[in-house]
Amino acid sequence: MFALLFILCPAVAGAQPVPDLGPEAEPPSAEDFNPLPEDLPEEGGQVVVEESDPDEEEDRLDDLFAGLAEAETPKAAERIARDIQIMWMESGSPTVDVLMSRAGKAIQAEDHGLALDLLDVVVILKPSFAEGWNRRATVHYMREDFGKSLVDIERTLALEPRHWGALSGLAIIQRRLGLKNDALKTFKRALEVNPGLENATKAIEDLEKDAEGEPT
Repeated sequence: MFALLFILCPAVAGAQPVPDLGPEAEPPSAEDFNPLPEDLPEEGGQVVVEESDPDEEEDRLDDLFAGLAEAETPKAAERIARDIQIMWMESGSPTVDVLMSRAGKAIQAEDHGLALDLLDVVVILKPSFAEGWNRRATVHYMREDFGKSLVDIERTLALEPRHWGALSGLAIIQRRLGLKNDALKTFKRALEVNPGLENATKAIEDLEKDAEGEPT
């Protein structure tokens, strides 16, 4: 679905360019994509990857997204968005949950190499877990490896096209690479999914002002 946007610019994903953004550009931050996962209890023992009922999970998510679109107050929208994020963090595997928790701590400690090692295992153990791909995309982005980040965002959106964190991440990269029209469209898509995204709203306003000031 929305992941087909990546077909528009295969050279970006392949060449992995790092543009000269100038001194005014802010450095990459994990917060640009999505809040880091909260600490989860660590459990040892045998690797177990349990499968939950995908139809039941999808029904629950559909109900939450419907509620998010109809939320009457910012507080209500924030609560529903948080419920969705909690569902996204439910891997169905205690082992994957532990790896995600440790990866989150590694990212907070700016140990990106360790975070990548942990997240590599996550996506191998649970390739259907969209949040694993999203977290790894975040780490690649923080390392300014935009090509690899785009690939992982594509996997995230293929699994969950409504993942507003991945959509925002895609838009941020597009903007950093100078693809302003693509970034504007992607930010608007993220805002359609989650109308409470203040960063997306601000980015859309800035991009539309830039477009108005450009010569025709």
